[in-house]
Amino acid sequence: MGIFANLFKKNSDNAAKTVGSVEDFVLLTRVYFQAVIAVNLGITNIRIIPDVAQFKRLFKIPTQGGKLGLAEKSAARKMLMQDYGISENFFKEIDNSVKKNCRTQNDIQSYLFMYQGFSSDLMMLMGNLMQWKFRVPTMFRNALRSMTAKTVHDVCTKNVWKKDDVHKTAMAVKQYKERLGYSEEWMTEYVYNIVLLAKKEPKSKDNEATKA
Repeated sequence: MGIFANLFKKNSDNAAKTVGSVEDFVLLTRVYFQAVIAVNLGITNIRIIPDVAQFKRLFKIPTQGGKLGLAEKSAARKMLMQDYGISENFFKEIDNSVKKNCRTQNDIQSYLFMYQGFSSDLMMLMGNLMQWKFRVPTMFRNALRSMTAKTVHDVCTKNVWKKDDVHKTAMAVKQYKERLGYSEEWMTEYVYNIVLLAKKEPKSKDNEATKA
C-alpha cells in the first residue's frame, strides 16, 4: 500500500527530527503493537506484520539478534517518546494487552481487528462528545488534557447516554476496553495526542464543509 512512504515524507538524514501527523502517530502506534506481537510470538514471516515491514524498509532498520520485531519495537518506541512525549506506562499497557490477548499466531488478526475497532470507535465518540473543546487553543494544553480525561472517564463509567448512536458507541468502547485491558489513563494519552496533532494540521475547505 505504501502508506508509510506517503505519510513519512522524510529523508533518512532528517527522519528522526521531523514530527509527523495524526496518521504518523497512529501508524507508529500500530508498528509498536505489531513489533511486540512479533517478539512475543517469535514471528519470522514479516508479511504477517505489514506495518512493521514498511517501517523496517523505510527507515532501513536491521534485524536485531536475528529476531524480527526487537529493533523495530525499539525504534518505534523511541520515535513516539521523543516526537510525541509518550509515557513509559503507555507502552507497558500495550505490552500487557498483547501478552494477555495474543498468545498464538491464530490470535493476531482478531486482536488487531479488535484494537482497530476500539481506536476508531473511541475517536469517533470523543469527537462527538468533546466538539467545542477541540477548539481550545493549544496553549491551554493542561486544560485540554483535563477535559479529555474527564470525557474518557464519563465514557468508561456512564451507563446511559441520551443519543442512541452515542450510547451504542460508548458501550462498544467499554467492551473493547475491558477485553483489551486498557486503562482510562492510556485512553486519555492516546486521544489527547491525536487531538493536539489534529489541531496543528491545516484544515482544507473540504474538511470544513464536511464538519458543517
